[in-house]
Amino acid sequence: MANIELSYGLRPISRQGASVSSTGMTEYRIAVGNTNPIFHGMAVIPLAAGVIDDLQAAAGGNVSIVGVFGGCEYISSTTGKPVFSNFWPGSGADTNHPVKAFVYDDPNQLFRIATSNVVGGQNTEAEVRTSVFANIAFANGNSGSTATGLSSATADLNTVAATNTLALRIMGILDDAGNTDFTEAGIPLIVRINNHFNAPTGSIVAASVSTTGV
Repeated sequence: MANIELSYGLRPISRQGASVSSTGMTEYRIAVGNTNPIFHGMAVIPLAAGVIDDLQAAAGGNVSIVGVFGGCEYISSTTGKPVFSNFWPGSGADTNHPVKAFVYDDPNQLFRIATSNVVGGQNTEAEVRTSVFANIAFANGNSGSTATGLSSATADLNTVAATNTLALRIMGILDDAGNTDFTEAGIPLIVRINNHFNAPTGSIVAASVSTTGV
């Protein structure tokens, strides 16, 4: 039977170790003039202007991920009233007020993410489990749905490697009765973010991108 969930970005599930997992978020800012939609479950990066953005704002650079977008609050430019949304639409904010972003930014946070594909030699749970502790890249990392507000990011099994510059590290396979078909896309991997901006080994230099407003 095909898997039920095929793409939803990164979804927080727990925290490494025995400490309490609150799946809490920290407030950041999005530039008022930012036209890039940022979807719930999308990995985001820090910019030199003190704001966050989606991965494409790195302009090809290798910038540490600061966390996963969980929603935003802004003042509507048409109604003048607060808007609480699970995604940033890329427009519609009153430029006299900040756009507040809420990010799952704990470097020890674990997430689930669906696989985008099936590759040879990884068609059973045992075969996929050989990729645990390896690293993996995103597929569709900057896309999402304006209807649901959810990221469509998935993990690309073709990229599994020891390369530690890949965005995610595979920590396990989630037990999920609705997603147990290892011959189809949608295998639920447990991952954490590699080279997290808030980790001791994370980059201390944000991307140099021209951005105005906070």
